[in-house]
Amino acid sequence: MKEIKNVLICGLGAIGTIYAEKIQKLSSENLKILVDEKRLDRYLKNPIIFNGKELNFNYILPCEKNFKADLIIIATKYDGLFDAISNIENSVGENTVILSLLNGITSEKYIIQRYGAEKVLYSYFIGHSAVREGRKITQDGVNKIVFGHPDVSDNIKRVKSFFDKAEINYEIPDDIIYSMWLKFMLNVSSNQTSALFGFTFKQMKQNAKCMKLILNLMQEVKAVAKAERVKNPDKMIDDAIKIFNTMSPNGKTSMLQDIEAGRKTEVDIFAGTVCEYGQKYQIPTPYNKIIKELIEIKQES
Repeated sequence: MKEIKNVLICGLGAIGTIYAEKIQKLSSENLKILVDEKRLDRYLKNPIIFNGKELNFNYILPCEKNFKADLIIIATKYDGLFDAISNIENSVGENTVILSLLNGITSEKYIIQRYGAEKVLYSYFIGHSAVREGRKITQDGVNKIVFGHPDVSDNIKRVKSFFDKAEINYEIPDDIIYSMWLKFMLNVSSNQTSALFGFTFKQMKQNAKCMKLILNLMQEVKAVAKAERVKNPDKMIDDAIKIFNTMSPNGKTSMLQDIEAGRKTEVDIFAGTVCEYGQKYQIPTPYNKIIKELIEIKQES
C-alpha cells in the first residue's frame, strides 16, 4: 500500500483553503495548489487570509509535468469542475487517488469517465459554513470530509492514514452513496431555501411555512433517491432534519453567500438535478421546479 505524500489541491475557495492550511502544516514541500495564470498572479499579489492568517502556498500551473500527486482534492465550485478535470491531467499518476468535495451527486461520475473508477473515492464536505469576503476566509473549525467507496478499496486506508497524520477530521460511513444523497437532500432543501429568502439556519427554523417548504423539497429528493435504488430512502428525511438542527444558528449557507456576493449559484446541480431525475422516472418535482426558476430570477437581478 503506497503511502500518500504528494498532495494537489484544485480550488482555493472557502473549502479548499481549510484543507490546504491543514496539509501545509504537515508538509509544505509536498503540497501544491493548482491554479491558472490569472489566479497565480492574484494569489501572489494578494494572498488568501484564513482565520486572520495570511497563507502562502506552492502554486503550479496545469502545464507542469514534474509533479505527480498521490492525492488530488478537487474543491472548486461545480462550474469549475470540467476545467479542473482537464487541468489535473499532468499530475495524475499510477497510484493517484482523487477526492471531489463538490456539492451534488454527479461529480464523481465525470471524474471516473476521464480517469477510471479505481482512482476515485466518493466524498463530500460537511460542517459549519465558511464565510468568504474577498480574499478573507473564516471558518470555526467544525468540518469534516466524509468519504468511502461502494466496494472494498485500499485507497480508503491510504487516505485515512494520511488524514490522521494531517489531523483532518473525517468519517467513513458504511454506505457512502446513502450519505452523499443525504447531503444532497440537505443542500437541495436548506441551501436553496436560504438563498431564496436570505435566511440563516435560525430564521429558517423559526418560520413554520419555510420549514414546510424544506420538507416538500426533501420529499422530492426522497422520491428520486428511491427510484435510483438508494438504500434506506425512507429514513433519509429524519436523518437530514437531525443534521439540519446541528447547523450554526446564525450561519449562512454557501448558496446564500453566493447570492449576496453576486456569484453564480449551484441551483443547476441542486434543483436542476432533482428535476432531471424527475423527468427520467416520471416523478413530479413541482417544488424544485419553481424554486429553480425563482433563484434564477434572483440570481439575474
